Amino acid sequence: MHMSGLLAGKTALVAGVANRWSIAYSIAQAFRREGATLLLTYQGERLKSQVEELGAELGAARILNCDVTNDAELAALVAVLEAEFPKLDIVVHSIAFANKEDLSRPFLETSRDGFLLSQNVSSYSLVAMARALTPLMTDGGSIMTLTYLGATRVVENYNVMGVAKAALEACVRYLAADLGPRNIRVNAISAGPIKTASARGIKDFSKVLDGVAQHAPLRRNCDPAEVGDTAVFLGSNLGRGVTGNTIFVDAGFQIMGL
Repeated sequence: MHMSGLLAGKTALVAGVANRWSIAYSIAQAFRREGATLLLTYQGERLKSQVEELGAELGAARILNCDVTNDAELAALVAVLEAEFPKLDIVVHSIAFANKEDLSRPFLETSRDGFLLSQNVSSYSLVAMARALTPLMTDGGSIMTLTYLGATRVVENYNVMGVAKAALEACVRYLAADLGPRNIRVNAISAGPIKTASARGIKDFSKVLDGVAQHAPLRRNCDPAEVGDTAVFLGSNLGRGVTGNTIFVDAGFQIMGL
């Protein structure tokens, strides 16, 4: 793919690269291609070596530990960034979690703890990250998160995660209003279903992929690289007028009725 340097001179922090199939990995790849300085965060020792290996492959400038549900770890991340990368331009939040049992049983049966956990990790973490990192975005910038159609429509077996994504999309709008005066834009990318590690947690996921390929206007599933390119648009000067939005990169599936 031809590099046009759309992000040259910009520093981007990407949270949520877990493996080569992560949407965050495709975004990080696209950012590097366009000349951004790349910073990656991972959660906990379990993912450390994996993300360090991916970071080396992507040419990341720094790979840092940060559990977004832990305010002390967010503060420690900020301290490192202040010392080494004092100006941040782009933040990508690609983080979500729900208990497997809460995804596999009817939504009605969602446990209180499971509901609160999915909200904490999947939606509140965007607010926590924005609050911690926006002081470093001294020259304005772009924050983006990943959502899914299950936020506004019932998608079978998406359950508690659909409700967490609905909250996440509302967070995007309120953060966009708060941060707009500082020229910081906040958007969500709603990707079509993609075979990622988190997607494997959804029951009958292959049926979802087949259904989308049959019914989407483009008659196919979306490609992670398409999400990466949309993230480049949002992170670059090309997206300077776009904030508080959910952009669908889903081969058009969201427009279809029956």
